[in-house]
Amino acid sequence: MGQVRADTADALLRRIAVEQAERRIPALAAAVVRDGEIAWFGARGRVAGEPPTPDTQYRIGSITKTLVATVIMRLRDEGRLDLADPLRRHLPGAPAGEATIAQLLSHTSGLTAEPPGPWWERTPGAPAPGVLADDELARPPHRPGRRLHYSNVGYALLGQVITRLRGMSWDRAVHEEVLHPLGMRATTTRPREPYARGYAVHPWADVLLPEPEHDAGAMGPAGQLWSTCADMARWCAFLAGHTGGVLDPATLAEMRRPLAVDEDGLRHGRAFGLGLQLAHGDGRRLAGHGGSMPGFLAGVYADPEDDLGVLYLANTTSGVSNTLLSDLLRIVAEREPRLPREWTPLPADPDLLELAGPWYWGPAPYLLRLLPERGLALEPMSGQGRASRFTPRPDGTWVGLDGYYAGETLRVVRHDGRVWLEVNTFVFTRAPYGDPAEAVPGGVDPDGWRAAF
Repeated sequence: MGQVRADTADALLRRIAVEQAERRIPALAAAVVRDGEIAWFGARGRVAGEPPTPDTQYRIGSITKTLVATVIMRLRDEGRLDLADPLRRHLPGAPAGEATIAQLLSHTSGLTAEPPGPWWERTPGAPAPGVLADDELARPPHRPGRRLHYSNVGYALLGQVITRLRGMSWDRAVHEEVLHPLGMRATTTRPREPYARGYAVHPWADVLLPEPEHDAGAMGPAGQLWSTCADMARWCAFLAGHTGGVLDPATLAEMRRPLAVDEDGLRHGRAFGLGLQLAHGDGRRLAGHGGSMPGFLAGVYADPEDDLGVLYLANTTSGVSNTLLSDLLRIVAEREPRLPREWTPLPADPDLLELAGPWYWGPAPYLLRLLPERGLALEPMSGQGRASRFTPRPDGTWVGLDGYYAGETLRVVRHDGRVWLEVNTFVFTRAPYGDPAEAVPGGVDPDGWRAAF
């Protein structure tokens, strides 16, 4: 669809202008990414006396974690590790060694949020042997898998897993395996000009305090990297599905599945997948991450279904509103809604065509629709209930892709000229509790349906 229209661009610019002015942000830059490309860029404020450009660097903080997680998933796809592996298998003697790689990725390892010692984000980093071998870390506050508890320490440990399995530093692995293939050459471990300096803004006066910036050492995988709007747009496109060969699309989809949520997330539709923060609202399912370091805030989220994403970079310790990105998305969606894909007929095998239409799980009506490449979708007609899509297997069965029946087997059973569906012991028949009644587990009352209790 290319660039947004002029009126849309004006509305987007006004939104970030209000944000920068009212929230008193030294320099704010934002972008909309559509169909894998920047559709709009806007900025307000000054960096070294000039307006920010798409090539101005900011620190991206915890967005670093998404890149680290991507290298971990590459290692998994190569068979170098399993998500169910305990950490001790790859880092003998590490704190919380019984926590799994998946739990570290999804912040359910039980580890403390921050490492012992002074505030790591504002002090020079120490090497891994000193930080990650601290006795305090051997006593995590939560049992692995018990709850979502965001942990920067967990990602420091994942960085060490990368170092051990790749034989190189975590950041070198990120650069070689993710950044360079995606053309993100302006994303660096330390800042390079032109870059925004980080500031705290006084709460009651219009004055600034420069924030310190250091190499985070062992904690680097939790929030070290610097990037630009141009590079973050490429990362936004990646999150939307333009993987560029860095990951199998199925692996990225796996990262986007919700694995953990806390009480606050339940109220606001937020959860964690494998290295990705997930948000659900206004009919969208977004995947991405926020970033925060002293002097900097950032965010990048994408809607894979609509191939639409947004991002912002700001050089302030606090103050960016929680609604900035959702407001930018809403402006684009309301003013330039995506046209639905043109409908075109698709070939359907005769043996599948006869299966399309209504089925019944007991008395509950369901609809079986045909999808491309012999796929199936089984959905409750009421819109409430267990809906899943299925993909065919070579043996003539189907396996669930999502929803309640994810990973479960669907079979089409044919006997004596009759047909029914079986999905993990559940039976779907052509009539409510019948046709054929003998296929229904537990049988059907021989007197059939009646009008009296």
